[in-house]
Amino acid sequence: MAGHSKWHNIRNRKGAQDAKRGKIFQKMSREIYMATKQGADPEMNPALRLSIEKAKSLNVPNDIVKRAIDKATGAGEEENFEEVVYEGYGPNGVAVLVYTLTENRNRTAANIRVAFTRNGGNLGSSGSVAYMFERKGRLMIERAEDTDEDMIMLAALEAGAEDIESSEEGFEIITEAADFLQVKNELEEAGIELLSADVEMVPSMHTAIAEENEEQFDSLIDALEDDDDVQSVYHNAEG
Repeated sequence: MAGHSKWHNIRNRKGAQDAKRGKIFQKMSREIYMATKQGADPEMNPALRLSIEKAKSLNVPNDIVKRAIDKATGAGEEENFEEVVYEGYGPNGVAVLVYTLTENRNRTAANIRVAFTRNGGNLGSSGSVAYMFERKGRLMIERAEDTDEDMIMLAALEAGAEDIESSEEGFEIITEAADFLQVKNELEEAGIELLSADVEMVPSMHTAIAEENEEQFDSLIDALEDDDDVQSVYHNAEG
């Protein structure tokens, strides 16, 4: 798939950061707010620690991070976000999971439904596609001319990686969610530069998209990711 392959999507997201910086800051603020609800100490709360690390990698200012934590702990203006997950199908029956944080379910549901229906998809019921995904750590390493493949694979395995996939573009390392931070830290300590690293919903099976439907599918994913209430979009399209 041309538009939303793993590598293409990561590069596009990084390239669009400057243009969408305000939206990225907003999404990270909400993510930190929700993670803080599980505890305000990053050392005791892996979800918050991961969110803060992600915010730093996206150059989110420290005051935005602090404000989000303060709001969640009652030190600042209170917000009432809730996580709502939408499941649906794109063109060719591709499974799509949409994670949102919203203070207005009706608005968010309407927007998500419109994004699906306008781009050849449809919303499904709860559980209709979630069974095709597992929560895993995923780390992406881009291949360079001087890449030492053996060193990367050995370092990943020693750090506790569950699976490693090598391609012409680079390496995709999968971990158990609980092992993600350990693997990430050990790879960085070994001097390995990560293109991206996050805990995601990783598909256990994939669906091919006909060439004539690729543009429509790309439009669906773009419309979902552009919504202010959407935090993450996962799909099982091949590519």
